[in-house]
Amino acid sequence: MFRSIVTALLLGIALLLAPAVLAHDSWISRGSFKNTAGEWCCGEGDCFVVQGVTTSSSGYILPGIGEVVPFSEAMPSPDGAYWRCKRPDGSRRCFFAPPPNT
Repeated sequence: MFRSIVTALLLGIALLLAPAVLAHDSWISRGSFKNTAGEWCCGEGDCFVVQGVTTSSSGYILPGIGEVVPFSEAMPSPDGAYWRCKRPDGSRRCFFAPPPNT
């Protein structure tokens, strides 16, 4: 009886966590991308497309976020879009930009 209760409890926990795990199934998480500090960039729940990105001599200018990402910190975006991945506190974890001349 105890074993069946534990099994049911573990199954319930797994079902509750499944959507969170599936939300991280994107090209970013599947690619196992890490930033220069060695942190995982993560997935769709942490990453979003940034529209209207421009450049300056300092790097990529992210509108509405008030952030400039140095060119040296950008990783190539395989889908041609600009992506920003954030930590729980909102700070940037990773940034993806289209390769030059695309």
